[in-house]
Amino acid sequence: MTVATDILALRLDHPENLMARHFSADYFSGLAKDDQARVLKIIKSGLDNPDSQMGAYAQHSVDYDDFGPLLDPMIRDYHKISAGVDIAQKHDWSATASACSLEDIDEALRDVSMRVRVGRNVASFPLPGAMTKADRIEFEKVMVKAFENLKNDADFCGAYYSLTPGSDFELKGQAYQTRVDAHQMFKDMSGDRYLNSGGISSDWPYGRGMYISAAEDFIVWVGEEDHLRIMAMKRGGDLAALFARLQVGLEKFSALVPAFAHSEKYGYITSCPTNLGTAMRASLHMALPNLTGGGQDLDAAKAAAQKFGLSVRGVGGEHSGAGQGGIIDISPSARLGVTESEIMQRLFDGAKALWLLETKT
Repeated sequence: MTVATDILALRLDHPENLMARHFSADYFSGLAKDDQARVLKIIKSGLDNPDSQMGAYAQHSVDYDDFGPLLDPMIRDYHKISAGVDIAQKHDWSATASACSLEDIDEALRDVSMRVRVGRNVASFPLPGAMTKADRIEFEKVMVKAFENLKNDADFCGAYYSLTPGSDFELKGQAYQTRVDAHQMFKDMSGDRYLNSGGISSDWPYGRGMYISAAEDFIVWVGEEDHLRIMAMKRGGDLAALFARLQVGLEKFSALVPAFAHSEKYGYITSCPTNLGTAMRASLHMALPNLTGGGQDLDAAKAAAQKFGLSVRGVGGEHSGAGQGGIIDISPSARLGVTESEIMQRLFDGAKALWLLETKT
């Protein structure tokens, strides 16, 4: 059996696997042996896990340039960008200065859980899937120095907690679980079969940790799917204030660390092609008991949300159910080809549309 034969069979059984759908045997066979080995590492997660949606994790930031014929069709398919359309990612945070309040939709939405995050990878390190244990530990040391400087900022001062055994900042046991339960810290990655195949969860828990501001509204994850996940989180209804908090914190933190990997075409480079572009996920929790059948069924809510360019998850993330009272997580689907401001506006407009459906049901 050859790789091409295996992927053809995978394509027939799992057409939703974008790696299998767009894999070209001719392109692969024409690559040098070393490049074929690189490609096999990129697509290993999709081969090991037929139910993957994307089925690929970049291992180095240059992979998107070096293997464009492999990755570009997958990226276009996922992000719904036609083959004849040029991709040139733009960035714009200007809407953070304008009013965008959920309370204007309904008083009932004045106190919801809101979160916006961006993924970032430092250009001078391999992407997480290709990092060695030594890379992960060294990267964390670089980040610790940056956090020590950030602690001097009155608006973003806080503390760093490491999962690296023996670290001076080690967080473990119940203290770690408490942060996970509060949705501040990421879960143990070692049990994730997709990340395992992609090499991303290797050497767990070395080089992993989180920085959290004293106000607990600005968080930086170190060593998850991307080198960094930088986020702002609040309860309330003012989306513009949430985005502005992230924007300011991101600017201050970016000045303290080495340059991020960025492409004029794909925007911020991420491990998973689904996050390219702004690398942003903005979400809020909405109680939609009518659209979720009392919280028992997310299918109707997902179908409705899709019409407005939104994705729906359970309150515990992917593959989880609705929370008490039908609380679900909604977020704009698009990351590539849209700006940061457009994502904020789409979240607001989508929340308004879903709320109108909910209250009329």
